[in-house]
Amino acid sequence: MKSRVSLTGSRRYSPELVYISLVIILNLCSVESSFNNNFEISWGTVRLLNNSQTVQLTMDKASGSGFQSINQYLFGSVSVGIKLVSGNSAGTVTSYYMSSEGSFHDELDFEFLGNLPGKPYVLQTNVFGSGVGNREQRFHLWFDPTMDFHNYSILWNHQQIVFWVDSTPIRVFKNNEAAGVPYLNRRPMKVISSLWNGEDWATDGGRVKTDWSKAPFVASYQSFEVDACSVSAQSSSPCANDWWDQSGFQSLNQHQLTRLDWVRKNYMTYDYCRDASRFPKPPTECALNP
Repeated sequence: MKSRVSLTGSRRYSPELVYISLVIILNLCSVESSFNNNFEISWGTVRLLNNSQTVQLTMDKASGSGFQSINQYLFGSVSVGIKLVSGNSAGTVTSYYMSSEGSFHDELDFEFLGNLPGKPYVLQTNVFGSGVGNREQRFHLWFDPTMDFHNYSILWNHQQIVFWVDSTPIRVFKNNEAAGVPYLNRRPMKVISSLWNGEDWATDGGRVKTDWSKAPFVASYQSFEVDACSVSAQSSSPCANDWWDQSGFQSLNQHQLTRLDWVRKNYMTYDYCRDASRFPKPPTECALNP
């Protein structure tokens, strides 16, 4: 079955904004039941505010926190508005990702690495296919992500995976199975969010530690939407011919490619494809992705 979830009600967008659903979201009786029926708190202290329209993850020295979707999905679109930990966020990692289970798992990552006041957050993305990761790309953002909510989205279909910040694509991972590159097309994934202590590596390679006097740290979420094919353990039949498989979503248009190039030129701080110390020969997909 296809499952669509919104904490703020149904919305519609033009095809230009691929990062969000174009179709009707589940008609649920209330916002609160939408969250409670489709997500579960997985650990730590999670606060539900404003009739569950706002979800806050908290972290102190004892524990971080997280929540995840009840269902697993195979292809579609996920999006969430996040306002990141403000002030001294060094050592904190706010994660929003999709992941399957098992040792040969698939995973798509947004990881926001906190920093000292006055220094920018680092957004790290990663792609795991059949248990193989090490595909990090890192960016600074062109706005302060602690001042307001911004949408972070993933479009995932048979031909490509696109990471979006608001309406701007920042990364594309194409289906290059024909060239021997594992693609994420067999393992359904859950949508997961967490706030946790990554001081061993998150800020300046772990040289800057978490200042626990600033705890509790809080990351806030709104407008969480899933427009994707829900796959249960009892039914492995995937959805077919939905909007994300239409021709207009199989590649970026020229305007989107221009925006992607703008981000890479001005805000990318690390690309595994250019790291000759790790990969003397760039991985196969590096020459095939935009």
